[in-house]
Amino acid sequence: MSMTTSASVPAGSTDAPASSGTVTDRLVEANAQYAAEFTDPGMDARPVLNVAVVACMDARLDLHAALGLDLGDCHTIRNAGGVVTDDVIRSLTISQRALGTRSVVLIHHTNCGLESLTEDFRHELEMEVGQRPAWAVEAFRDVDQDVRQAMQRVRTSPFLLHTDDVRGFVFDVKSGLLREVDPA
Repeated sequence: MSMTTSASVPAGSTDAPASSGTVTDRLVEANAQYAAEFTDPGMDARPVLNVAVVACMDARLDLHAALGLDLGDCHTIRNAGGVVTDDVIRSLTISQRALGTRSVVLIHHTNCGLESLTEDFRHELEMEVGQRPAWAVEAFRDVDQDVRQAMQRVRTSPFLLHTDDVRGFVFDVKSGLLREVDPA
């Protein structure tokens, strides 16, 4: 099976939106084509499988395809590293308390960009722009340990109702396989 990305589609191909203008222009054009054939699926915001997936924003992770999910199956929360930050807890709390999710799946991956950063990144930003970011980089060296930390943050949050089905995985970007991380 060959995977085609927008970067690998030849210019002028009928499969890709026209390449004039900015990337955002290209996305807006693609949306117009999508909307022309769109029909309301008749769903509400509650995920069919009652699951929320927290994952890294890495462009190599096609979560729906990797997990066999369809539109409407899950809530997807993504950020750099798939880190369980206060904002992720906020999203999970809304997902559980207002929209009925009961399970949380955490997905980190091999060869993550956060493995090559340090908290010095914040200091460098402060030197460049004159203001220290309020957020932590959350860099890590051991992906399994970072998944364990993420599971612990979810399981101990006082805001979450359902913390008994929290599982963590590492997605291998070379093979596409998930490997479960033991929380202990």
